[in-house]
Amino acid sequence: MKFTKMQGIGNDYIYVDCTRESVPDPAGTARRLSDRHFGIGSDGLVLILPGEKADFRMRMFNADGSEAEMCGNASRCVARYVYERGLTDRTEITLETGAGIKTLRLRVKDGKAASVQVDMGAPELRPERIPVDPEALGLPENAERVQGAPLRTESGTYRVTCVSMGNPHCVVFMDGVEDWPIETEGPRFENHPAFPRRTNTEFARVKDRTHIRMRVWERGSGETLACGTGACATLAAAVLNGLTERRAVLELNGGELEIEWDEKTGHILMTGPAEFVFDGEIP
Repeated sequence: MKFTKMQGIGNDYIYVDCTRESVPDPAGTARRLSDRHFGIGSDGLVLILPGEKADFRMRMFNADGSEAEMCGNASRCVARYVYERGLTDRTEITLETGAGIKTLRLRVKDGKAASVQVDMGAPELRPERIPVDPEALGLPENAERVQGAPLRTESGTYRVTCVSMGNPHCVVFMDGVEDWPIETEGPRFENHPAFPRRTNTEFARVKDRTHIRMRVWERGSGETLACGTGACATLAAAVLNGLTERRAVLELNGGELEIEWDEKTGHILMTGPAEFVFDGEIP
């Protein structure tokens, strides 16, 4: 099997061109190859397939083998891959994901994709669509959104805002993000009873009205250097809580993303890099 490793601000995945290759057991393959000691090492596996309702289709599997609906960093890498590997000559493409069809726009310079903008669609705030159980957070069953709600773990009570960007996110604004014991606290949030499908969690500090520093714990992968959907969810949560403007730079462990919540369309736009790391072949 031929593969390509790519990363978007440190969020690294193994990409397989399934217009030419087949992966019979993607969950098992993701677990085996993602291991950073005995495999290739990655946050997961991404399959690039022919589209049924769009130009291309993406399936992605976390390092633990669980299939995820969407990844913003991975979608940018898919856009650069299909363009620079000759699968398309278009600089605007559509991509089927588990979270619906996304539009990707490449900014090309000297034949290379300098950056990619992804129209991530509108954030979903309805608890049943995220999903999150509002009653587990002390809210009424018919709550319209989870915003600044109390979430209790073994270490204390935190105010959380929940958003779906096609996958579930729980955003916590706090000080002391750099020293936060994410290895201990991340699993407590991920597996909290309020989240029937587990959740990704963003621990964020608002630096000013246009800059947010964040760390992310991804369900099924642990702490990662970056999470595109998480950055989008964090901006949405910040705007909802009156903490930032609708456009801001999100500073993650692996680099920066520019996120904008367009007031006219209601969609969130994410712009950032996508980089090739290396190509390889597994016997």
